[in-house]
Amino acid sequence: MNAYTYLDAIHDGLAEAMRSDERVFLLGEDIGHFGGAFGVTAGLYEEFGADRVIDTPIAEEGFVGAAIGAAWQGERPVVELQFADFASCPFDMIVTVAAKTHWRSGLAVPIVIRAPNGGGIRGGPFHASSPEGWFVGVPGLKVVCPGTIEDAYGLLRAAIEDDDPVMFFEHKALYRRLKGTKPPEETRTPLGRARIARSGSAATVITYGAGVELALGLEHDVEVLDLRTLWPLDREAVLDSIGRTSRALVLQEAAHSAGVASHVLALLAAEGFELLDAPPVVLAPPDTPVPFAPELEDAYLPSAHVLAAAVEDLLGY
Repeated sequence: MNAYTYLDAIHDGLAEAMRSDERVFLLGEDIGHFGGAFGVTAGLYEEFGADRVIDTPIAEEGFVGAAIGAAWQGERPVVELQFADFASCPFDMIVTVAAKTHWRSGLAVPIVIRAPNGGGIRGGPFHASSPEGWFVGVPGLKVVCPGTIEDAYGLLRAAIEDDDPVMFFEHKALYRRLKGTKPPEETRTPLGRARIARSGSAATVITYGAGVELALGLEHDVEVLDLRTLWPLDREAVLDSIGRTSRALVLQEAAHSAGVASHVLALLAAEGFELLDAPPVVLAPPDTPVPFAPELEDAYLPSAHVLAAAVEDLLGY
């Protein structure tokens, strides 16, 4: 029997949402017979048919726009972008139309946009980016990024049931690497709530997605705060953790200046300055595109030994 994976959790979250609510349908490139670029939707076309698992042309702005229109009519579409990098194509539809509709008209926009992000699979500059920071801070939009099997399922189910547009970033390298057990069908992870993945007293590593697995490998007595929802940021959880540890390191795979770290640091400067015993640290890739050469990508991405060294420096301040 194959081990249960992060990919399985997302697949099951989609399938069980579709079984429980006929308003839920999927659309995206190659998600039907092919089962999606990574196999997440495999078997769903056969179970639900062409009316609820809709293959689209390579036209992200068009099919995201179609999904928004369906959401206005009371449906609950789930869009798959083949790669998060291409969220730039429907950007206007997401941030100008979907995110602002409720504020302009009072209409709900229950749409989920799944976006496989992150490196580690040798995708190069066009297929391995972590562009979640583009959407953090957009009023009316929610942004999530699960780092565990339970949250991959629970956040997806909660996002589909939410009446606001949700960007759902799922890390490609975790699809088959994370293994565990299937969450119960009733599992829901509340949006906007971080969790303490591991308690500690010396410092807090604030992270999400694949960073959770990396941070949990540390041997130091550090607390690991898994943001889970990047926007709206769980400000209380961040400040509570720093109040206990007095040191903060933000770990992200998004480029140094392009992710959620700047929002966390702004929060600490404005509301948590007196809690800190050391300047907060950001561990992130440099402000360049993701390299294609394997040895360059390995150097570009945060690694266990670089994270351990950064924590040592923080503790020694």
